[in-house]
Amino acid sequence: MSKEPTNATEARARVTELVRDARICMLTTIALDGRQVSRPMGLQEADFDGDLWFFASADSAKVRQIRVNPEVNVSFSDQRHNVWVSVSGTASDEFDRARAERMWNPLLMTWFPDGLDTPGLTLLKVHASSAEYWDSPSSSVVNLLGFAKAAVTGQPPEVGENHEVSY
Repeated sequence: MSKEPTNATEARARVTELVRDARICMLTTIALDGRQVSRPMGLQEADFDGDLWFFASADSAKVRQIRVNPEVNVSFSDQRHNVWVSVSGTASDEFDRARAERMWNPLLMTWFPDGLDTPGLTLLKVHASSAEYWDSPSSSVVNLLGFAKAAVTGQPPEVGENHEVSY
């Protein structure tokens, strides 16, 4: 379990560390009919100022949805470390060739076969307004003991630390 953050800067740094470690997330947008739609995305860059960056196709449903309603949620789950992060914010598509070159990873060729020259390639920027994270004890045994104790005592288990962060 991590130590308690003592200030907002430490809490933001912890969120950045957690999302970088998890890398894969679920991006939730709002469809034109009001439904929430989630899909897996690979995080390319997380700045300390709360911006998350992803590659996307400019003509994809997610980009069309963001253009109409930029409110999004990005959730990360790192089960290896028993950590979960939920980031709320606003998204926009903005292609910046220099940033794209810095962030490019050859594994992206699976989705973008012409690399940075793939027609319609864009970047999604999610600017966080708030984040919440849960840091649980790292041991499964600790978690199981906590749930067993809760079953016997009737008290909720101690599942770790929960922190909210504003940007």
